Amino acid sequence: MPNYLLAYHGGKMPETKDAQAQVMAAWEKWMRALGPALIDGGNPVGKSSTIDSKGKVSSGAGPNPVSGYSVIKAASLDSAIKLAQGCPVLQGGANIEVCETFDVM
Repeated sequence: MPNYLLAYHGGKMPETKDAQAQVMAAWEKWMRALGPALIDGGNPVGKSSTIDSKGKVSSGAGPNPVSGYSVIKAASLDSAIKLAQGCPVLQGGANIEVCETFDVM
């Protein structure tokens, strides 16, 4: 069964402590619901730089930066999408790119 990278783009954390606690509770609930399909709960990401094909490094991640990630296991891309649709990051205005990974080495 393949792994899928859930790359989060955008979104934001609520400003109040109560709202932040609700978001964290939603994340915990979603991760528990994934059960053994959850390979790596992931994390938000911070500062970034981009390296182009010629080796030039520029500050930032471009027009649609990754804001976090998780890795799940699913039988198919459609199954992974269904699992990702319950992710609380969507409640914060983010979107999710669902990508199948594969072993090459």
